[in-house]
Amino acid sequence: MSDFRLVASDIDGTLIRSDGTLSPRTIEVLDRLHAQGVPAVLVTGRPVRWLRQLYEQMAEPLPAVCANGAVVYDPFSDQILRAAPLTVELLLDVTAKLREAVPDVALAVEVEDGRSFWYEEKWPLHWDGKHDSVRVMTSQEKLLSAPAVKLLARSAAHGPDEFAELVSRTLGEIAVATHSSTSALVEISAAGVTKAAGLAWLCERQGVQAAEVVAFGDMPNDLPLLSWAGRSVAMGNAHPAVKAVADDVTLTNDEDGVAAYLSDLFGL
Repeated sequence: MSDFRLVASDIDGTLIRSDGTLSPRTIEVLDRLHAQGVPAVLVTGRPVRWLRQLYEQMAEPLPAVCANGAVVYDPFSDQILRAAPLTVELLLDVTAKLREAVPDVALAVEVEDGRSFWYEEKWPLHWDGKHDSVRVMTSQEKLLSAPAVKLLARSAAHGPDEFAELVSRTLGEIAVATHSSTSALVEISAAGVTKAAGLAWLCERQGVQAAEVVAFGDMPNDLPLLSWAGRSVAMGNAHPAVKAVADDVTLTNDEDGVAAYLSDLFGL
């Protein structure tokens, strides 16, 4: 029996398959671990409102560290246990620096603890925006009028890694910039806010140490999480930077890599 007491997993590119589904094998493995007293936590860049699609595939929802660590969510009570947003003052400062460094930048924000999404008119909306929680803002004053658990920036003039490095260099230590997309989309959080910080807060409440956590991820926004956990596992489809720091590499998400690794680790 493994000494690990908690499983932490990213969602997209990690726990679910490329078609957005959770495999029967993964569901079975998570259920068997839960029965043995080993809980799982979702640690994701997704906002709270994007968890429903996954929860609908589960017998019971899992607690989640959302928005790259800015939000800790209890699905049973539908309560935000902890939130660490960028203040309006910080949003204005960050935005000014971004617009100066990246003239073509397009911006959007996750507000109301990730229950709502606001975007400026030039933001390329890639999903159905006809929801009350998704709104276009016609001025920067309106866009940046509330604290945001995540600021998102896009550029058509840069590649994904290049743009992430540029934004990180531009912002320095005033905010955290990362990415989890194959396009030039950067996700920006308040200083000190990472997946690792959010999970560490939740684990402290549950009396779980970092050394007792096995974590799975595939993209650069998972790097803090994998560096913090006692055992870090990169997916077979992971970004090269993730594979470089992980303790182990498992199969791809479409090959049920998380389930396969946990089955071996816990002797299921």
